[in-house]
Amino acid sequence: MPQAPLDLTQALIELGTIRYGEASLNAVLVRITEIAKQTVPGSEDVSVTLIQGSRSYTAAYTGDLALRLDELQYEQGRGPCLDAASSGTVIMVEDMATERRWPAWAASARATGAASSLSVALPIQEAVVGALNIYGRAPRAFTEVVQLAQTFAGHAAVAVANAQRYDGAAALAEQMRNAMLSRAVIEQAKGIIMGRRRCSADEAFAALAKISQDSNQKLRDVAEALVEQTTRRRRS
Repeated sequence: MPQAPLDLTQALIELGTIRYGEASLNAVLVRITEIAKQTVPGSEDVSVTLIQGSRSYTAAYTGDLALRLDELQYEQGRGPCLDAASSGTVIMVEDMATERRWPAWAASARATGAASSLSVALPIQEAVVGALNIYGRAPRAFTEVVQLAQTFAGHAAVAVANAQRYDGAAALAEQMRNAMLSRAVIEQAKGIIMGRRRCSADEAFAALAKISQDSNQKLRDVAEALVEQTTRRRRS
């Protein structure tokens, strides 16, 4: 059963309910495509294209129609979603039957059942650009809703930025936690070597570093192995 359409206010409220601590960036993008499909009249399928360096890919989509039409553009190296993302503009194909900018892609789109499309630039971050792509089965499906789609995309970009900031903060916290754990286990291993060899902390660290270099293992892995081995011996 199809979902009831959302007006713009409801759509923005839905975007605002996304819980960043409980959703990955990918999950946020998927949710954005779902809300957009409900919000923009005439939408059959919606996707998000991301371009990072020379790589273009579909990060989220609501159905196979959007995914296929995106991938056809990546294969051909041109198309409305790519141009919208790279130029930061809005690009509409009113009728695939009369489209002349990307004739090969438009012909393939018609064969898959799409008759029109709307791609709106979606700012992601400095190193990545993107576009919100909306596909319809009727010609001129989006002629009257360009402003609505732009407004939605602007708010969606804020949601993406918030998700990215949360992911960045979470990644930094994890890196700090791992660094602290590494330091702790290395200090334990140094203590074990100091006790066995009656040497200084610097000498113990040099011994660990030599084992790491000779065995081609990370220093933390060498330290963990030594601590674990010592713990087993004490228990036996």
